[in-house]
Amino acid sequence: MVKEKSTGINKSRKIAIFREYVKTIVYVFILAFFIRQFVIQAFRIPSGSMEDTLLVGDFLLVNKFIYGAISPDHIPFTSVELPHFRLPGFREPRPGDIIVFRSVQNPYKDFIKRVIAIEGQTVEIKDKVVHINGKRISNPPKSKRLDTRIFPAGLSNRDNFRPVKVPPGMMFVMGDNRDNSYDSRYWGWLPKKNIKGKALIIYFSWNKDAPLWDITHKIRWGKIGSLIR
Repeated sequence: MVKEKSTGINKSRKIAIFREYVKTIVYVFILAFFIRQFVIQAFRIPSGSMEDTLLVGDFLLVNKFIYGAISPDHIPFTSVELPHFRLPGFREPRPGDIIVFRSVQNPYKDFIKRVIAIEGQTVEIKDKVVHINGKRISNPPKSKRLDTRIFPAGLSNRDNFRPVKVPPGMMFVMGDNRDNSYDSRYWGWLPKKNIKGKALIIYFSWNKDAPLWDITHKIRWGKIGSLIR
């Protein structure tokens, strides 16, 4: 009888411990989901459109609460859609901010670009030089243009873009690799509602072109921990 009672107590204790583990895992999952959705999220740079500010293989942390985090599209692991809303933010996006946003053409794909002009401003590009409200603006420190050719406006919007005023609720964005970036020059205005957050810091950087055995150059040590400007 004592043995059976002891066995029953041990079994109950194991069940209680198991339940505590499950509860802990659930709480951690909910907390991680909340942080990822509304506070901060990790992203990886897959293309060279932001070179040399951001390189392929850079891993970023993105501040999602500065502009006000947007709600998830659906309940995790389900196809149940949720109503769209945005939490209050600390400030509006500004020209010069590097932002992560939902693609205008594919809402399930994220892009990263630099804000060039916001609503009410007039943007114009003349022979590769960007003008806002009629004034020339400086290029970002690590931006680049590698193609010396200048395309006329009738052929492409890359180097010449007629003056247009940014509509309400919209922005004009470009990649820092100005001759090799698919941005507002081609697909148009970016709705503010598509913004996910502001690029904050590089927490890791992996050079895929360096040999695997050359750890000195495989990891870009100098970029780790650098703020994104």
